[in-house]
Amino acid sequence: MQGSNFKKTYKFATITSLYVTMFTTLLVSVFLWYYHSFNWQVIFFAPICYIVCFFVIQYRVERFIYRRVKKIYDDLTLLESASLRQQPITTDMGTLTKEIDKYARDKKLEIETLKVREEYRKEYMGNISHEMKTPLFTVQGYILTLLDGGMDDEKLRNKYLNRASEGVERLIYIIKDLDMITKLEVGDLSLNKEKFDIVELVKGVFDLFEMKASKRKITLTFDMDYNHPIMVYADRERIQQVLTNLIVNSIKYGQEKGTTEVSIENLIKNKAIVRVTDNGEGIDKKDLPRLFERFYRVDKSGSRKEGGSGLGLSIVKHIIEAHEEKIYVESQLGVGSEFSFTLEKAE
Repeated sequence: MQGSNFKKTYKFATITSLYVTMFTTLLVSVFLWYYHSFNWQVIFFAPICYIVCFFVIQYRVERFIYRRVKKIYDDLTLLESASLRQQPITTDMGTLTKEIDKYARDKKLEIETLKVREEYRKEYMGNISHEMKTPLFTVQGYILTLLDGGMDDEKLRNKYLNRASEGVERLIYIIKDLDMITKLEVGDLSLNKEKFDIVELVKGVFDLFEMKASKRKITLTFDMDYNHPIMVYADRERIQQVLTNLIVNSIKYGQEKGTTEVSIENLIKNKAIVRVTDNGEGIDKKDLPRLFERFYRVDKSGSRKEGGSGLGLSIVKHIIEAHEEKIYVESQLGVGSEFSFTLEKAE
């Protein structure tokens, strides 16, 4: 290893000194021979010349390279390269090249990450603007109509006030969901974990949306009869919100006269997995990785006929992750979708 380092550090000086010594010795010998002063003592000139040349060349080259490399380090330090700043300045080209390559790779990755974040920020701002302006313009339109003379017609007044109220409710719904997801992301929303029967909770959610499902002739059902409680340890209210969002989505996008089925299975010794399956329109594979993003919609038409804040699945993901559990999705276009999540079983 030391021999390798010796070659890397002194190879240039060694070879250059040898060339200079040979040329100088030859030149001196010719000069002495020409003036008839040549004698055997000239052989001492060669090693002395070599040693002097070696140290001079080595010193000058080291200083030259050091100044150049130091400038590179200084320039990179201005770019806040913490990894380079912490290391001693090296004049070894191999080491320097590795450090610069690593720095370049890190910066490239950082730039790509920033670009992705910037695109996400732009898309997010566009989505939230769209979600907010639709109900705002609706409310504004009805109020302006009333101010322009619609107040005189009692029937029209009541109709427009009710519709404006619905627009305000939608705004409140979006803002509440935004507030909740922000708290979930920063960890400000505390979980009140308790033991409860997940089967009973699912039945309660079924009862809440039985009328909504009946309008589309969708059957809400279990995959089998659960005659015994299945106790889990989690935040009951938050898990109810998870089930609500998943079941409402299955009703919205499920096939008419279809089925929304819930199953609860033992996963491992202390885990249960809850599956919500429908036979609806399904989701394209390219949309699955982004399905839990805020405001991401599979339907790019911009239609909001199904309502919602566009935050439901994102909230679901954050609630499950706040429980330190996992959520999964499987879907096939024209066949249906299955959302599943794990929960800790109560002892």
